[in-house]
Amino acid sequence: MLTRALLLYLKLAKRRPIKSLPELARGVANTFLLEIGTEELPADFVRSALQQLERRVRTDLKELRLDHGALTVTGTPRRLLIEVCDLIDAQPDLEEDRKGPPVSQALVDGEPGPAAIGFAKRCGVDPQDLEARDTPKGPCLFARVCTPGQGSSALLQSCIPQWIDALQGRRFMRWGSGEQRFSRPVRWLVALLGDAVVPVTLASSDPVVHSGRRSRGHRLHQELDEIRSADALRPQLAAAGVVVDRQERAETIRVSIADQAAACGGEADCPQGLFEELVDLVEAPRVLKGEIADRYLDLPPEVIVTVMQSHQRYVPLKRAQANADPLQLEARSVLLSDYLLVSNGLPDASSTIVSGNQRVLGARLADAEFFLTVDRRQPSEDRRQQLDRVTFAEGLGSLLNRSDRISWVMDQLISALNVENSLAAHARRAAHLCKHDLVSQMVGEFPELQGLMGGKYLLEEGEPRDVALAVAEHYQPAGAGDAPPSSDAGALLALAERLELLLSIFAKGQRPTGSSDPYALRRAGNGIVQILWDRGWRLPLQSLFSRAASHWAELFPAFKVEATSLADDLGQLLRQRMVSQFEEDGFPIDLVQAVSGEGVSSERLLQDPVDARERLLLLQKLRADGQLQAVQAVVQRAARLAEKGDLASTQLTPAEVIDAGLFDSPSEAGLMAELESLSPLAQASDYSGLAAGLQAAAVALEAFFDGDKSVMVMADDASVRRNRLNLLGVLRNQASVLARFDNIQA
Repeated sequence: MLTRALLLYLKLAKRRPIKSLPELARGVANTFLLEIGTEELPADFVRSALQQLERRVRTDLKELRLDHGALTVTGTPRRLLIEVCDLIDAQPDLEEDRKGPPVSQALVDGEPGPAAIGFAKRCGVDPQDLEARDTPKGPCLFARVCTPGQGSSALLQSCIPQWIDALQGRRFMRWGSGEQRFSRPVRWLVALLGDAVVPVTLASSDPVVHSGRRSRGHRLHQELDEIRSADALRPQLAAAGVVVDRQERAETIRVSIADQAAACGGEADCPQGLFEELVDLVEAPRVLKGEIADRYLDLPPEVIVTVMQSHQRYVPLKRAQANADPLQLEARSVLLSDYLLVSNGLPDASSTIVSGNQRVLGARLADAEFFLTVDRRQPSEDRRQQLDRVTFAEGLGSLLNRSDRISWVMDQLISALNVENSLAAHARRAAHLCKHDLVSQMVGEFPELQGLMGGKYLLEEGEPRDVALAVAEHYQPAGAGDAPPSSDAGALLALAERLELLLSIFAKGQRPTGSSDPYALRRAGNGIVQILWDRGWRLPLQSLFSRAASHWAELFPAFKVEATSLADDLGQLLRQRMVSQFEEDGFPIDLVQAVSGEGVSSERLLQDPVDARERLLLLQKLRADGQLQAVQAVVQRAARLAEKGDLASTQLTPAEVIDAGLFDSPSEAGLMAELESLSPLAQASDYSGLAAGLQAAAVALEAFFDGDKSVMVMADDASVRRNRLNLLGVLRNQASVLARFDNIQA
């Protein structure tokens, strides 16, 4: 007889599923507009805020189920603007099935029990509307729940303050007596959905900011009329002199700079970073032309360019085909007297704007002229002695002490690389003088010119050009994408300077951790790796670290340096930098792991960083040519069984560990012959020949494992078994000279 509970379950199960409720009529789609009006924002914040806003708004609208058309986020120094086209006026109703308790627990004496009633109450439905469905865990109750959609205006009203508060940037501020934080004071809000205001209040601002229909145009134009609808703001801003679209401003500036540079017969020197900043510094861009006073063209070109680009945000004009000599002493043959500036003023004030900017530029260049005159009165050797009065870092002595340590490292590099006498003399002289300009007037005012000014001063004093050039470029590469030094002496000095930095800061006990790297030690490690790869110098880094660590332990007894530990830590940092640089250069991760990952010792990797890159390039070529898989198949089949043996990983020659007298099959002799041909290739690090030989060994290995004369590797006789495992072990070791093939994806 059927129980009452089972009858009820069957009754519930036979019910037709509740039909989906019809979706609410979509209603009219409107344009949504939000304008956050502020005091002048920093240019870097504008770019960052636009990216943050687009991500946040797009994500929130999706989560709120508010379908829309195109979403545009743009801005100027005085406003951040969000436009969302075709935004629906309300969420669609949300229908969802919620799973409840098992039927066996939900029914009591055949009727909905406390569990079923409680579940129905939580879901806001009648217990009789619950539906039984089969699940992998047995029949359970389900409730169909419908959540009515909210209006878009109400949802936006709660989102807008969150969007504003969520923006992040440097040096946020408060203003007045309020607690509102933002990059600059918020002065107005326009929030419109179609022609209706979305009511928003920033209560923490002082004064309190309420959303409305009032925007502001260019500072030098009259106030705007009320904004009647979301689609009306852009035309009114354009009439008030504001180019609100960032891409439009960028194109206007780009074209104007190119046209005016061509008209002057020069080439605009406008790095991408400066260009992006110019776009976000103005609302009504106009490119004007100024002129450098003739006397200042006797200054070094880098001084003028630094003043213009870094301090004034001007665009210098270079002469066509000008000689890019870092030791150039005067700018006359490099720069035109004309330069460009991007104005935010009215057209009628152009001459006044140019005149004012020329006065400011003249004052800055006059200061630079004075610094240059003062520096030229003092020999560089005297400046070097003044380094003794400047502390490098706590516990590490003065900059003069550091200069002496750089010279010591230079001697080690010269010895390790067998540098010829002339180059060695220039490199040692450059190391002796490389930091003299740090106490110069010019570098004190323009720190970005350190090294460069030092090289110019040395050339002017009669030092050999190779010495001066080495000093000028020893900070290269300064970061990602920067070129390494162009000269051998410069590359040696750059290596010595970075190695000294790593040794000294590590000896002091400081390490880069997470995002904290105040001495840019990771960048120094990257620079060492890049320079060695660029010059092709086979520098045994781990051996150098061992010698230098012992010397540093003697220099700084107070640090109680453990030389072996210091050398190992430095080796680990350089290993990480090599792997990171390989990946940044676009090499496949599995190939990177094959030459520098698990199973590859730091000693092997750092004894010749150039060797690691050469092997990686070969593996990449083999993969591109479709040959890597064949090599990998040979190696991995041998390596899997070789792990059962005990052959040392350094054994590359077969004669000492394989007894031909124990061979029972020609296939063993055939594999032995292949090992003997591979042995000199592995010992000589002939990687191309080794790769080809491993491919050729496939036939012998196939015969060894699967041919008519194949053998059982794990033979009962221990001597025979060991002999065969050694055959495979030597093959594995020879292949490991090229790469760890077990790290490569099939």
